[in-house]
Amino acid sequence: MARSRSLRPPAAAALLVIHLVALTVLLLAGAGGCHGALLKAHFYRRSCPAAEAVVRDIVLARVAADPAALPAKLLRLFFHDCFVRGCDASVLIDSTSGSTAEKDAAPNGSLGGFDVIDTAKAVLEAVCPGTVSCADIVALAARDAVSFQFGRDLWDVQLGRRDGVVSLASEALANIPSPSANFTTLEANFASKGLDVKDLVILSGAHTIGVGHCNVFAARLSNFAAGADPTLNAAYAAQLRAQCGPSASSNNATAVPMDPGSAARFDAHYYVNLKLGRGLFASDAALLTDRRAAGMIHRLTRQGYFLEEFKNAVRKMGRVGVLTGGQGEIRRNCRALNN
Repeated sequence: MARSRSLRPPAAAALLVIHLVALTVLLLAGAGGCHGALLKAHFYRRSCPAAEAVVRDIVLARVAADPAALPAKLLRLFFHDCFVRGCDASVLIDSTSGSTAEKDAAPNGSLGGFDVIDTAKAVLEAVCPGTVSCADIVALAARDAVSFQFGRDLWDVQLGRRDGVVSLASEALANIPSPSANFTTLEANFASKGLDVKDLVILSGAHTIGVGHCNVFAARLSNFAAGADPTLNAAYAAQLRAQCGPSASSNNATAVPMDPGSAARFDAHYYVNLKLGRGLFASDAALLTDRRAAGMIHRLTRQGYFLEEFKNAVRKMGRVGVLTGGQGEIRRNCRALNN
């Protein structure tokens, strides 16, 4: 008995050390800025019960008036927000005389849907002042807009994000994936956000809706020995040349569908086109240059599989670098900081 009792304190001490080490690791992980685990469903159930319904009603009404373009704009707004400083609505902030904000960086020049976010925020400030973040509105608006054609929510949105207080054009330039990027660059870019190759391939499927401007992909039409990029379907390249004209590299007014044949539907058709050499951007075609990515594309041509996988990937993206708790602020106006 005496021998047994003498062993208990060291064992207890060792167990305590293990728990303290584990706690330290968790605290350090939290200090690193990844707070996605703190997001939760129906975050505003008590503080602003109408929050999700307000955003949904406004978004659906606006999408009903512009079903071909607005879903792509709001989904792209969410993506571009999350890839710079995390999903913190920094992409909504206007530039000032002393600082050029993200939205005025070249990769964000064609973003749209800001007015929809402004409208939702104004209503929510009237109903629940200082409660619902702009970052959460962006996340909800993307989901609601894409879901419009289905008549049901395609994915659930966990909430509780807070708004960032920094917005720099230079950071958008450094973080937004380029439409001319090769696979190695894309993989590294996504990995820096905690997203893997599977996420890259699936989130690229968002190109099933929306348009691309001629000057963005013009290099694929003429900057190769044989003229067009040899990975581009010849008939498709000829069609693009006809649409963009002889000055494609300077034509930022003409836009073409990113998913020809199914441009207004959020579906798996993007991957069908990709396999046929009809991916609009070099970054689309780049997915076929990697064995792992190419192996996923065939399965993603199935609509049910694509929608299920997209649901998982977009929820994962929505947790990138979020601010929660006492971090950041809840902006009164999504376009400006509170101070």
